[in-house]
Parts: sequence; C-alpha cells; structure tokens
Amino acid sequence: MLVTSNLNEFLTTRKHAIEDYLFTYVQELSIPEELKSSMLYSLKAGGKRLRPVLVLALLNAYGKKEEDGIPVGCAVEMIHTYSLIHDDLPCMDDDDLRRGKPTNHKVYGEATAVLAGDALLTESFRLITSQLSDDVPADQKLRIIDELVTSAGALGMVGGQFDDMEAEQKQIPLSELESIHARKTGKLLTFSVVAGAILAGASDDEIEKLREFSYHIGIAFQIRDDILDLEGSEEKIGKRIGSDTANEKSTYPSLLTLSGAKEKLDEHITRAKEIVSNLELEQNLLHDLCDLIASRDH
Repeated sequence: MLVTSNLNEFLTTRKHAIEDYLFTYVQELSIPEELKSSMLYSLKAGGKRLRPVLVLALLNAYGKKEEDGIPVGCAVEMIHTYSLIHDDLPCMDDDDLRRGKPTNHKVYGEATAVLAGDALLTESFRLITSQLSDDVPADQKLRIIDELVTSAGALGMVGGQFDDMEAEQKQIPLSELESIHARKTGKLLTFSVVAGAILAGASDDEIEKLREFSYHIGIAFQIRDDILDLEGSEEKIGKRIGSDTANEKSTYPSLLTLSGAKEKLDEHITRAKEIVSNLELEQNLLHDLCDLIASRDH
C-alpha cells in the first residue's frame, strides 16, 4: 500500500507539531544539562511518532480541535522513548544501535540512560496535568492519566516486557504471545486511541469499540515488526535484523510460518477496519493508518 497524499500530509504536519512542542518542552526544563541532553538525544533520534499521531487522528476523525491532543501525544511519546532507552540497556536487550544511531547508554553511560528514562516517564504525567487546556474537564484529565498509568505500568507495557523476557529461548503458545504483545506493544497504542476518543467526547460504548480496534492494530503492529526482523532492511529499520532468531524468541513467523504471520496480520487489519466502519466518525484517515501499520518498512 502506498501512503496516500492526504495521509502523508497528515503524518508530516502532525509529526512536526508534536516534535516542536515536545523538544521545546524538554529544552525549557530546569534540570541538569547532561540529563536534559540525554533525554533529548533519544527523543530526537527519529521515529514514526505513531502514538501521538493516533491521538490527533481520533480527534480529527471526530471533527474536534487537535490542540489538546498535542500534550497528551507528547506524554505517550515520552513514555515510549523511555521504554526504548531501558530496553536497549545491557541488562535488557543489550542493543548498540537504535534508529541507526548509538543507543543512549553507549553515548551517555548506563546510569545517565537509566535516569533519562526515569525522567521521561515521570515528566510525562506532569505534562498532562500542567499543559492541558482548562477547557478539558478535570474528570477527563483524571481518566486520561488513569488510562496512561494502566497502559504503561505492570498491567500493561512493563508487565508485557517482563513476560517477554521470561519467554526468551523457549517456544510459547500463540495465545501467550498475543497476551505479551497486547501489553508490551499494544497498550500504548490503545492509550493513544482511547485518550483521543476521551478528548473528543466519545461515548463509553464508542470508546470500548475503539479499544477493541486498538487491540487489533497493536497486534498487527507487532506482527509486522516480527516480519521485518526477517525480511526488513537494516538500513531502514536502523538496528540489526535477525535478533529475534538469534535470541531464540517466539515470534509470529516462528509459530505460524512467515506466510501464516502475514495472513494473521491481514486478519487483524481487516477486523480493525470493520470496527471503524461501524462507528459514526470520519473513517478514511483511520483506515489509511491501518494500512500504514500493515505495510510499513521500518
């Protein structure tokens, strides 16, 4: 699938808006310069900014103003970035490259990398409490924070990461693999979708349907990651490929074969589109984002 001109324009303009806000916010923090430099190093390393873009995409799909989505999107990007810094550490995945650049601990040392991750995590919550407009009701802010805590912590990303480490060098059932990645990868995507819907004033019923939508795109995102680890371009991905095989990790291709993984990817994308098609919102942008997740090359 080729990125449509409308999607390409949306991704480009929103990515720039997110990055301008995010970099300025961190740059203006009154914190030790080396810590700030380490935080900005990883924030500026690139990336698709898919999570914050999803927040804005939901607001756009509901015809609501996107401005209040920017601090929320920046918050989830800070948490995503912290998780990457920590994932790359020698005690975790022990990676030397991230997005084609030396990983944070290779540049700043392990202690500073840990603290930079800690700072990004905690600062993300202050960003929401201090930067959201007064037009956003307090109960919405609290609900968004609760969603973020649940998605990022032991019930979500952190718990999924732990189970992922425990599953190394062994074959696990497909149901367990999906559970791991629904939390490790999917929960922050779910937060982005749900937070955008909350800001847009969606009903509880719509939010639950969008939560199911986000589950499917989260699994699809991980399946595509597993496929790229086998047949992707190291230059485009920005880190070594084949690491899952080298670490004897259970992946969708290892459990389903490569062709089976691609079929499963299509199933999740199809289901995600079906859910969106039954909602009262602008569907084209969300459908295009589904296609982008399914066909991305990095």
